[in-house]
Amino acid sequence: MHGEYKVPGGKLVVVDLDVEDGELRHTRVAGDFFLEPDEALDAINGALDGAPADTDAAGLAARIDAALPEGTVMYGLTSEGIGVAVRRALAHATDWTDYAWQLVHEGPQPPALHMALDEVLTQEVAAGRRPPTLRVWEWASPSVIIGSFQSLANEVDPEGAARHGIDVVRRISGGGAMFVEPGNTITYSLSVPEALVQGLSFQDSYAYLDDWVLGALADMGIKAWYQPLNDIATEAGKIAGAAQKRTVAPGGGAGAVLHHVTMSYDIDADKMLEVLRIGKEKLSDKGTKSAKKRVDPLRRQTGLPREAVIDRMIDSFRGRYGLTPGKVTDEEMARAQELVRTKFSTAEWTARVP
Repeated sequence: MHGEYKVPGGKLVVVDLDVEDGELRHTRVAGDFFLEPDEALDAINGALDGAPADTDAAGLAARIDAALPEGTVMYGLTSEGIGVAVRRALAHATDWTDYAWQLVHEGPQPPALHMALDEVLTQEVAAGRRPPTLRVWEWASPSVIIGSFQSLANEVDPEGAARHGIDVVRRISGGGAMFVEPGNTITYSLSVPEALVQGLSFQDSYAYLDDWVLGALADMGIKAWYQPLNDIATEAGKIAGAAQKRTVAPGGGAGAVLHHVTMSYDIDADKMLEVLRIGKEKLSDKGTKSAKKRVDPLRRQTGLPREAVIDRMIDSFRGRYGLTPGKVTDEEMARAQELVRTKFSTAEWTARVP
């Protein structure tokens, strides 16, 4: 069995192993990480050999930590990362480069249609009728996107939204409210087979699916990092928030994961505060007293036009994993438009948590 895992902000860990009588055997850890002293690698392999095959990543990491020689130094490597690579080997996880990725980047579309397209395209990936897809959104109108489980009344000031002509839509994933204006926001979705994140915890899957965009930002001179559970942050402040939804394939087979990210290219903070109800409790765990200080736009940090930022992100993804231009099919669009009519534009869905 073979598993690979790139430690967020670190290096690639590769694990090859067998399973005999329910235990790990012949475990071999490798990668482009740095490790001192040399004998620490033998200690890691020895700690994994004999471990029950159902041991979780944290349990495997504990075995490794207990076996490491005193003074061991890991650079680009963590015990937990090795444990994740083992779990991915056991789950027969796939890698980014195992797929022919498709790019969908079309003209501006209404917010409710974006919600519907996320659902439809991810279902198509789960069913095997669509390849893994990177979809870059363009917005036709301003909107507030609330998480699947958020209270409409608690998150949105209806008078402020009406005054500024801002629609409110609810997405299928969890997480917090996002304030969106055309030209000020960069949003993308990844619709990927569940096999890509096999062996990863829910939290680890966020870091894993965000890793490529951290590299793209670094190429633009921005030092960014994943901040659990679902933020991308810099020293200047938060620049993006992510959310996920898991989809089961028809017939109960392997499913797919929707991972979408909204990044602030620019922001009208005063307008945002007139539309969103951001409470003190939410700000308290972000280490700030003002919502205005929570988000630091990409325009200021890059000095690049929005279109250039998007182009560089796409180029970075293509350089890593390959990317072929594609489009939403007529059948997919028809299904999405029907979902807009029956679900995403209805009061029943938008106010399902009043």
